[in-house]
Amino acid sequence: MDIQMIEKLSNAFGPSGFEEDVVRTLAEYCGEFDISNDAMNNFYVRMPGVQSEKPVVQLDAHLDECGMMVQSILDNGALQMLLLGGFHLTSLPAHSVKIRTRSGKMVRGIICAKPVHFMTDSERSGQNLEIEKMYLDVGATSRQEAEEVFGIHIGDPIVPDVTFSYDKENGICFGKAFDNRAGCACIVDTMKQLYGERDSLPVNVVGAMAAQEEVGTRGAAVTAQIVKPDLAIVFEGSPSDDFFISAGQAQGQMKHGVQIRIVDKSYISNAQFIEYAEELAGKYGIKYQEAVRRGGSTNAGKISLTGKAVPCLVLGVPSRYVHSHYNFCALEDMEAASSLAASVIRGLDAERIRHICHQDLF
Repeated sequence: MDIQMIEKLSNAFGPSGFEEDVVRTLAEYCGEFDISNDAMNNFYVRMPGVQSEKPVVQLDAHLDECGMMVQSILDNGALQMLLLGGFHLTSLPAHSVKIRTRSGKMVRGIICAKPVHFMTDSERSGQNLEIEKMYLDVGATSRQEAEEVFGIHIGDPIVPDVTFSYDKENGICFGKAFDNRAGCACIVDTMKQLYGERDSLPVNVVGAMAAQEEVGTRGAAVTAQIVKPDLAIVFEGSPSDDFFISAGQAQGQMKHGVQIRIVDKSYISNAQFIEYAEELAGKYGIKYQEAVRRGGSTNAGKISLTGKAVPCLVLGVPSRYVHSHYNFCALEDMEAASSLAASVIRGLDAERIRHICHQDLF
C-alpha cells in the first residue's frame, strides 16, 4: 500500500461538509480510473471500460473527519465552536487546530484551557465541560482583528492540527483522521489490485467515498442511490479497544488483522457474506478478528436499506484514539483489509451472489 497516499490523506483538510481537499488528494492517486464527484462532495471511482450488465459491488468509505465550525466571534477575539462529529469534550482543551478561512488561508488556533490557577474544584474535575463554554484562541485581541486581520468568518471549518508520520521499523502510522482516511486508502488499494483483472472480474467494482458520515451517515444515502449496488464492502477506521479491554476480550486490536464487524447500532451483518469472507481469509492466510459492537455505526446502515436491500461486509482497520486529535494504526491491518476485499471480489460468481442476497431460504 502506498504510504505517501496514506500520509496525504491523513493530512488533508476535510471535516464534515468540507471534504474538497480529500477528494482532490484521492484524485491524484486514481489516474487510471474514471472519477467523478457530486454536489455533496461524494467521490466516485469506476473501472474504465467495464460491462454494465454485471452485478455491482460498491466499495464504501467516508471522506470526512470529526471537526468543528466557527459558531461566533466574541468581542475579545475568541471564537465559539460548533462540533462536526463526535469529539469527547475532555479530549479538546489545550490542543492546536487549523481554521480554513474563506480565502483558503490556514489559521492556527488553540482550544482554550483555563490555567489551573483559575479553576474551581468542579472545573478541575472536568465533569462540567460544555462546548458552549469552550473557546478557540487564534491570538486576536478583538473581534475586528479576528475578522479583518486573521480573515475569520462565522462558518469557517476547523480540524485538528496534526502532521502524519510513519514508523517504518514498526509499521505504525501516526496522524489524524484514520477514521476514515484509512478506509479511503483501502478502496484505492483494492481497486488497484483488481485493475489488471477488470475485464474478467465477475462484478463491476465502484468505489464510492461518502461525505458527511460523522454527522449522520448522510453521504452514503446518496452514493448508494447512484451506484445501486448488489453487494457492498464498507471500510471503516474502527476504534481500537486493545488498551481498554483484556486481550482475551478485545475485538479491535492493532496488528491483529482486519476487523470483521458482525453488528453495531446501525447494521446487523449478512451472515452468508461474513462466512464467505472468513472462508477466504483462512484460505489465503489473511489475519482477521470479529467484532460485536454495542455502539457505533457505519455507512452500512444506510447502504443496506437501498433498493431491495444490500448485503454489506464491514471491514475495519483498528485505529487507536479515533475521534480525537492523534491516532495510531498499523499498515499491515490496512493491507489485510484491502487484500481481503480483493479476494472476496475475485471469488464471487452468480451462485455465490445469489446465496448471499437470497440466503437460500426456500
